[in-house]
Amino acid sequence: MKFEGIYTPVITPHREDGSIDRDAFAAMIDHLIGAGVHGLINGGSTGEYYAQSMEERVEMAAFAKEVIGDRVPLIVGTVAIRLEDSLRMAEHAGKIGAAALLVGSPPYSVPTERENALNALAIDRAADLPIMLYNYPGRMGIMMGEEFLDRVGRSRNFCAIKESSGDINRVHLLARDYPHVQLSCGMDDQALEFFAWGARSWVCGGSNFLPKEHLALYRACAVEGNFDKGRRIMSALMPLMRVLEQGGKFIQCIKHGCEMGGHYAGPPRPPLKGLNKDDKRQLEQVVRVLQRTVAEIEAE
Repeated sequence: MKFEGIYTPVITPHREDGSIDRDAFAAMIDHLIGAGVHGLINGGSTGEYYAQSMEERVEMAAFAKEVIGDRVPLIVGTVAIRLEDSLRMAEHAGKIGAAALLVGSPPYSVPTERENALNALAIDRAADLPIMLYNYPGRMGIMMGEEFLDRVGRSRNFCAIKESSGDINRVHLLARDYPHVQLSCGMDDQALEFFAWGARSWVCGGSNFLPKEHLALYRACAVEGNFDKGRRIMSALMPLMRVLEQGGKFIQCIKHGCEMGGHYAGPPRPPLKGLNKDDKRQLEQVVRVLQRTVAEIEAE
């Protein structure tokens, strides 16, 4: 499978009582597909999978596929502390006709690279689908290092990696030493560098509420090869990246951004709380300037 373009890890809209608003979820999917994103991810951290029961995760993956149909590829997240739960999600993804899996490291247990690779290979066997690895040591506690990559490379299904370590040297390593593994940007403030090193896709939570602007950077860099234009767009996006990546309020900002655009998102599930008035005002100001600036660049 070729991963090309913008892949949005879709939010999960919640009512005030914490229950999932399926109608708002379906509306968000329709909006994103209409905006031109290239694929959708269900069960990512932006979708608050960690705050859902396994029954909810299974149900929402099936519902996502039902709403999407064959319009864009659906990638199903399998990250879980227990291997049994990851296997269940992988098997379910295969049954509902998902296009691929998103496979990360099991949080908290801190396995060795060999143990982590065996865990990933077991998930692979459960579904036999294309896999995008998810390297996010900040959340999961371990790095998908070279031993891990060499071991999982025995299966052709491991065809891409969402690199979210924040270490630019990892981008260099993956591009030079693992060219057969498609590089996908998973660190928003390094998107320009990822594209310069050959990435063809970007998994970006911000595209939930600013798909046009994220698509603009992808087109400039990966399609047109116009890195002068790309640098200008990235410069306009950087204040947003700073707001999203700093302060530990990533999901809260994404959800408020969706609300700003007229799309119901509702509150995050505990332990997270919504933004306060000052945080909302800061995000709103950044978004207004960003949208105006990118529109001007695109109009030239």
